[in-house]
Amino acid sequence: MSRYRGPRLRVVRRLGDLPGLTRKSARRAYPPGQHGQARKKRSEYAIQLEEKQKLRFNYGVSERQLVRYVKKARRAGGSTGQMLLQLLEMRLDNTIFRLGMAPTIPAARQLVNHGHVTVNGRVVSIASYQCRPGDEVGVRDRDRSRQLVEENMKFPGLANVPSHLDFDKNKLTGKVNSTVEREWVALQINELLVVEYYSRKG
Repeated sequence: MSRYRGPRLRVVRRLGDLPGLTRKSARRAYPPGQHGQARKKRSEYAIQLEEKQKLRFNYGVSERQLVRYVKKARRAGGSTGQMLLQLLEMRLDNTIFRLGMAPTIPAARQLVNHGHVTVNGRVVSIASYQCRPGDEVGVRDRDRSRQLVEENMKFPGLANVPSHLDFDKNKLTGKVNSTVEREWVALQINELLVVEYYSRKG
């Protein structure tokens, strides 16, 4: 299953607030579709699937990528759920979004893919690059790159830069001080249900 390119508000109506996917909020509070307003008892599997889909759509990863992250989180030891969130949060596209350089994660991914972003002084165009403590994330030294980021910063996606990042608005550079802490994850998610979903699938 490749990356979703359909209407984003439709996903928000089904799954709830996804700060990384869109800054818009749905006018209707019920899920889309013919039976959106019908009350139905959801199975345990349906609830787990919904939490998994929240991760997929918020961080903009494919099913295959998410399976890879789950396997990597299992190998890392400790809490698999927290490790999974950490891996997704420390992606370069998400780091750009959390620094306020882009209004959404898809917009941040586009900045990275088009070569506007540097890590430790070198252009990195891979959105899934894992940022590490000590990394310096900046904007390429070109007028076009700076203009794009300055324009984006007028409409940041989230109000606060998380505690593991520092951002210098004048130089347009961010510093990764540490790995993200659980309370700074902006997405409302029960990561244990995601781990259970993949455990069930084997």
